[in-house]
Parts: sequence; C-alpha cells; structure tokens
Amino acid sequence: MAAYHYRALQADGTIAEGRLDAGGRQEAYRRLEGRGLNPISLTETTASGTGDGRAFRLGWRGKKVTFSALEAFTRQLSSLLAAGVPLSKALQILSGEASTPAAGEKWKEIHSLVIDGMSLADAMAQSPETFPRVYVAMVQAGETGGFLDLVLSQIAEFQAREKELRSKIMSALIYPTVLMTLAIGVLVFLLVFFIPRFQAIFKDFGGSLPMLTQFIVAASKLVTKYGVFVAAGLGLAFFLLRRWLQTDRGRRKWQQLVLRIPVVGSLNARFAMTRFCRMLGTLQGAGVPLIQALRVSRESIGNQTLIDAVTVSIERVKQGSPLAASLSDCEILFPKSVLEMIAVAEETGRLDKELVRVATVTDQDLDRRLRTSVALAEPLLLFLIAGLIGLIFIGMVLPIFSIQEYIK
Repeated sequence: MAAYHYRALQADGTIAEGRLDAGGRQEAYRRLEGRGLNPISLTETTASGTGDGRAFRLGWRGKKVTFSALEAFTRQLSSLLAAGVPLSKALQILSGEASTPAAGEKWKEIHSLVIDGMSLADAMAQSPETFPRVYVAMVQAGETGGFLDLVLSQIAEFQAREKELRSKIMSALIYPTVLMTLAIGVLVFLLVFFIPRFQAIFKDFGGSLPMLTQFIVAASKLVTKYGVFVAAGLGLAFFLLRRWLQTDRGRRKWQQLVLRIPVVGSLNARFAMTRFCRMLGTLQGAGVPLIQALRVSRESIGNQTLIDAVTVSIERVKQGSPLAASLSDCEILFPKSVLEMIAVAEETGRLDKELVRVATVTDQDLDRRLRTSVALAEPLLLFLIAGLIGLIFIGMVLPIFSIQEYIK
C-alpha cells in the first residue's frame, strides 16, 4: 500500500485535501471518485509525509508543452518502439531527455499513468491541452492494431508538415508586418502631434480644409480625445470574439466562413482532404478495419462542417455502400477525380496505396498553390500600405496648395 496526498473538487465547488492509502494511483483515483470527489492533484508521499516528486496533476501547470517538444517526443518515441524498447522504458528515457522542464513533467505524468495500467491513448487523453483529439485517436488505433511505432511516425510526419507550413507563412509575412507596424506608428504620430498643429496654422488664414483633410482631422480628434476608449473597445471586442470562437457554435460559424473565402476556403479543404486520405491509407495499410480507420481519420480534418459531412458518409459505409459512393456527397472535400481514383482502388484492392498516393500528389500541388498565394499576398500588403501612406500624404499636401492661394 502507498500513501497519497490529494486535492480534489467537491460537489459544492470547494477544494478538499487529505491523505489516502491505496494499492496504486488508479485505485486511489477510483476511491476518490467513489467519494464523489473530482481529483485535481494526487501526490505519492513518503513515510515522513513529504512528496517524492512524482506528482500527477490534472490541472494546468502554468507551463505549456511547445509544438517542437511534442514533435520531438513523437518522433523519438516512434524510433524507440521500432527498435524494440518497451513502452514504459521508452517513456522513462524521454522523460529524462526532454528539451524543456514542462515537457519533462508531462512525459513523467504519461509514464506514471502507463505503469499504473492505463493505455497510452487514455493517458494522453488526460492532457487535451498537449495532445489533440486526432493525436489520441491515432495512438489508440495504433495500440489496438499493434503498430504504434508506425502511427507515431506518421503523426510526426504530419507535425513536420504543419510546422513547415507555419514557417513558410510566417517568413513571408515578416516584411509586410514590419512595414505595417511602421506605417501605423507614423499614422498615429501624424494624427496625434502634427495634424492638430497644422489645422491651427490653416485656420489663421481663414480658409476651409479640403474634404479629405477634414476626414483626417476628424480621425486625429478621435484618436487624441478618445484613443484610450477606442483601444479599450477594440480590446473588449477582440476578447469577446475570442470567447465566442471557443464555443461550439462560434467555431462552426467561423469554419463555415473560412470555407467560403475565395482561395483560402479551397486550400483549407484540400489540406483537410490530404490529411484524411493519408491517415486513412496508413491505417488501412496497417490492417485497421475500414470503419474504425474512417472514424480516426475523420478527426484529422479539423473543420467541423467537413467532419459532419464525413460522419454521414461513414454511416453509409456501415450500411454497405462503397467508400467512393459514400464520400460523393462531400463535394467540397473530395473532387470528382479523387472519387474516381478511390472507386478504382476499391475494385482493385489497392485502396491503402492509392489513398497515400493521392495525398502525396495533392500535397505537391498544394505546396505550389501555397507558394503562389503567399507570393501574391506580399505585394498586395505592400500595395495596401503604400495606398494608406499615399492617401495621408495627399490629404496633407492639398491644404498647402490652398494656403498658397490665400497668401496670393
């Protein structure tokens, strides 16, 4: 028997603390739940009552595992398992070699749960802020089918592609973002310091400002007198929008809007299709039953509208319909050419290989389209910045010509 110090949430919302003797961490959790308590932390104690350092906390630690740390963990765990290292030993090794303290603590938590009898997928599901749903679903399929190392390797490839995509977009937007920041800084300086003095000088000549300049002056007064309130209002609006997007309804509305945006919507749908096809092909090649593979692959799509469409298709497959025919209703996700290839692959028994091939070919096409879109986005942003600065310049120059006429 081991002694555990626990902190748990009671039914009335208050925090309860105490000491509990149990044969293991899982048994301690069951006893706490049997008392109607929701565990927040559970720490194994020594005889003197002090913690031994193996604390498992269900709550947030204040430090988040980075995307790079998770990618490294996934790839290294796949390599260790492929080399024949037992799962428990592999997790212990990775806990000691973590790149950050937060990652090390998280891998220790996973290791503690696994050695207490919990499956790796269930242990990861306890930390949704670190392991996304699709990650857990793939690990669960890998554990069930006995090809966990292969699944982890595939997850690592997905993560590498996502990281590369983020890097490309961020690199392309650095220069326009710097220019936009400088333009906003110049604009604020003109509105707050220069334009009010310029307006006072112009009034001495008894003239009236041009319409464009009047608009700029009005914006200057707004920023000067109510700038703090405008900033606070924008901050509040951003906070409320973010909270709304975290709700199921808000997330669905936003994802539906993204699909309707020209270029962005089609790119988003094609990326979702490649993730779905690659994951489904990988799982099928590893021997996972089609229905289970479809359910796991569905989680990789990332857009709830498209997930709902695929869910309907899965129900049709369960009723005996061919895969290609069942997916035909998801026109935005699967083009007719892809459906034809899937139909032929079903007939020839090469569904797994064809799905991976389709994903690879589509990935290459998307990479070209993405490079083109990013290349067009940079000059477009520069054009908008130049237009904004040019508009301000014209608004400043027009009154100068008018002043010369009054002087004459």
